[in-house]
Amino acid sequence: MPTPVIMPKQGQSVETCIITRWYKNKGDKISAGDLLFSYETDKAAFEMESPADGILLDTFFNEGAEVPVLTNVAVIGKQGEEISEFFPGKSAVKETLSAEIPAEPAEREVEVTTGSILSVDSKIRISPRARVLAQEKGIDYSDLRGSGPNGRIIISDIEKEASYTSKSRQAFIPSGQEFTDHPITNVRRMIAKAMHSSLQNAAQLTHHMSADVRRLLEARKKIKEGVASGSIKEDITLNDMICWCVIRALYKFPEANSHFLGESIRTFSQVHLGIAVDTSRGLMVPAVKNARDMDLTCLSKELKSAADSCRKGNINPELIQSTAASFTVSNLGNYGVEMFTPVINLPQVAILGVCTIVNRPADLGNNTFGFVPYIGLSLTYDHRAIDGGPATMFLKEIKNQIETFKYS
Repeated sequence: MPTPVIMPKQGQSVETCIITRWYKNKGDKISAGDLLFSYETDKAAFEMESPADGILLDTFFNEGAEVPVLTNVAVIGKQGEEISEFFPGKSAVKETLSAEIPAEPAEREVEVTTGSILSVDSKIRISPRARVLAQEKGIDYSDLRGSGPNGRIIISDIEKEASYTSKSRQAFIPSGQEFTDHPITNVRRMIAKAMHSSLQNAAQLTHHMSADVRRLLEARKKIKEGVASGSIKEDITLNDMICWCVIRALYKFPEANSHFLGESIRTFSQVHLGIAVDTSRGLMVPAVKNARDMDLTCLSKELKSAADSCRKGNINPELIQSTAASFTVSNLGNYGVEMFTPVINLPQVAILGVCTIVNRPADLGNNTFGFVPYIGLSLTYDHRAIDGGPATMFLKEIKNQIETFKYS
């Protein structure tokens, strides 16, 4: 009997996925585990492998098609078998969908050893097609970070690595051409839609302030020394400390920890902290739930875990919905940005932009002046929900939390 290939459901809120590429064509002979197609949700990319051996008898959607989850997208079987009952919309499909469907696509990983003595952590997760392509292009993937589920290296990771190492990468536009056109990915389309909607539908203003960051830098130095000596296990970053300070400030100014819902404002008793994460597929903003209850070490672990899950492509889709976080922090300090205007992730009412550290002249006391490291803070808020006065006081409280930070 033919075997249907079903579009997996990635999270409770995901209703459709977009097929980005077919790796096999109708009539091809395939084996269980062969890559069939790649697909995207609004924030993550995945690959689907064949669930059975046989002939790809038919595919029901083209590349670029937006397909409802748990819908038949193809069928595998023997040449000449009847497949009409598997067409999307047929009653037989409903029977198939009533069966237990795994939350994630079945995947066969190739585990490659990099030495004669191998620990469990040194196994490399890579798809068969990605491994073949890497061998063809001479790509060393032993240190490559995979963007697939569970850190799995997929074909797009190898293609991206090849583009960076290729000599043609030295020029963005091929010789002899005036320009090149690149199709917009589904992720980029969703980001563009969200940013445009935010700016169009909210009364956004940005206040800028800077904070003396000497205490944070002293704490960071102690932590780095502790990690090096082995006395400290968690490498807590400056961003972790700033997020900790933001959470403390939200205690005193809960109006910033809210959603604007049009006819009402929903203020949260708990802090669900969103963090902007730059990934190869675009910007993601995962939420760290119940951050108010965490100590600094726990918060640091959760922030790193959320960012890593986004980059690997296995973040829970529920956590990257705009409604999942109650407040967001976006840090561009590592890029040297001294000031910027972050865009609110609606329906949240505010977002904090963290800028780079700049040494500025300051009064050190006793009529002594010197240079002091200051970190830039940019608070964008929705004036429909918060007035300028409370917004400024909230930003000043973040500054105060940073300047009085204590690390034990």
